[in-house]
Amino acid sequence: MPRCFWCTDDPLYIQYHDQEWGIPLYDPQRLFELLLLEGFQAGLSWITVLKKRQRYREVLFGFDPQRLAQLSDEHLYTLLQDPGIIRNRLKLKAARQNAQAWLRLPDPVALLWSFVGGVPKINHFGAHSQIPTITAEAEAMSRALKKAGFSFVGPTICYAYMQASGMVMDHTTDCPRYAELSVQGSA
Repeated sequence: MPRCFWCTDDPLYIQYHDQEWGIPLYDPQRLFELLLLEGFQAGLSWITVLKKRQRYREVLFGFDPQRLAQLSDEHLYTLLQDPGIIRNRLKLKAARQNAQAWLRLPDPVALLWSFVGGVPKINHFGAHSQIPTITAEAEAMSRALKKAGFSFVGPTICYAYMQASGMVMDHTTDCPRYAELSVQGSA
């Protein structure tokens, strides 16, 4: 089956492409997890994060923002020794900071989805070269999240987040997921 250009033949990537990427996500816990994972991905490949996602779930309390917001510096230091995750001090501190910021938001799901008007934005790109890495919506999301106290939420990260969470559907028109998700998005 042909898939989007970025999807390699790695089974983990194929599963992610076919069953997660671009599907509208409204669950606050999963949106929070994905936001942190996108931050961990900064400067790295997404497959690196996917391969470490389960370990992150284990050591970051299932991405529970209540527990992450209370992480001690000692616990963060311990995490820096774990080879099962990306051992970056700034990214781990950002996870705690972002959990604290998330908890201060009155309705994080509504805020995040507000940048696309509450419904998925369905794009119709025929080639991967047409897909932007930054959009006005992603820049607005980045500004709002930074203002709310988040870090590792630049516009490129925000656009990747929007794509992954289905706020923006960027499967190319030759990908079988395009037809499936375009119909769902217009329903």
